[in-house]
Amino acid sequence: MSGADDRAMHERQKYVQAFNDTMVKIWREQIALLGVVDTGALYRSVIAAGMNADGKYTSITLHQSFNLYGLYADYGVGSNTPRGNPGDLGRDNKRKRKRWFSRKYYASVMNLREFFADNIGRDLADVVSNALTRGVARRFVP
Repeated sequence: MSGADDRAMHERQKYVQAFNDTMVKIWREQIALLGVVDTGALYRSVIAAGMNADGKYTSITLHQSFNLYGLYADYGVGSNTPRGNPGDLGRDNKRKRKRWFSRKYYASVMNLREFFADNIGRDLADVVSNALTRGVARRFVP
């Protein structure tokens, strides 16, 4: 692996690890800010559960975990909404959407995607450039 390849791989590794840690921090901040706290169980349940990556960090799988009912709070639904209900409860839904998860997650995934596109694109350009110029200097040296 060349120096440029190694640097690009380490950039990806650091970015992915920071992404997982940052998502946990953002989610906890949002839970506290939006008041999605009753017992604190949701806040404590938010963790970066792990990461799998190939050797060059070009293929990754991130795992985050939190209590499932946190999604219900994010969407503003829950036990006051009967299953199969078409949306008309016959009364006002007292639950309000507290978007602690979805808004920040989507934006962060888009940032991760842009970082990888730029980083791997530069890595690929270096590989192609090196392949095309591999013997050029030797042929034209007097």
